[in-house]
Amino acid sequence: MIGRLAGRIDYRAADHVLIDVRGVGYLVYCSERTLQALPRAGEHVALYTDLVVREDLLQLFGFTSLVEKEWHRLLLSVQGVGAKASLAILGTLGPEGVGRAIALGDWNAVKAAKGIGPKTAQRVVNELKDKAPEVMAMGTGPAAVLAAGDVDADVIEAMPAQAVAPQAGPGAQAEALSALTNLGYAPGEAAGAVAQAAGEAPEAETPALIRAALKLLAPAQ
Repeated sequence: MIGRLAGRIDYRAADHVLIDVRGVGYLVYCSERTLQALPRAGEHVALYTDLVVREDLLQLFGFTSLVEKEWHRLLLSVQGVGAKASLAILGTLGPEGVGRAIALGDWNAVKAAKGIGPKTAQRVVNELKDKAPEVMAMGTGPAAVLAAGDVDADVIEAMPAQAVAPQAGPGAQAEALSALTNLGYAPGEAAGAVAQAAGEAPEAETPALIRAALKLLAPAQ
């Protein structure tokens, strides 16, 4: 199993990139959102990957975070959702948006992805709702770098600054979710409140998210 790749982007296409890893080229399919976040051809990148094995096909799919990769894996477990549909959902909503939509039962948000009908969107929400808290609690790491130890120092230096800067929002959601579950709230209940609070204030840091989520949960106490 190929779990991650770090190398130079040889070329970019509409739905994939070719990554040169020490002379070996790997064709990696990504969502539209992920492709937009990647650097230009000739620059270095690191991606988490998932290898799909079929009788007549091997395909690698690339993700900027473990959360995105986990949602892809879970989306593929839903009947009627293939790799193309999963990438469409992730490309439209992003991994955090997928978590919010599923935690809130908002199948209309899932249906906004290209090629996703209402029945499929409802299955996604219904089948994955219980798994949303665990995935949301994972948070996310840097956009394109797994960790300093995963890539050579000269590769990291060559990457754009935004590729190595941590993202506060998703981490704040994970921390808020952890805090609420530690306070005794059920994971599903806490995930729904955090998702709603994050949707209303996307830039909120952890303390603000906790306060907002607690206010949403207060009527249920």
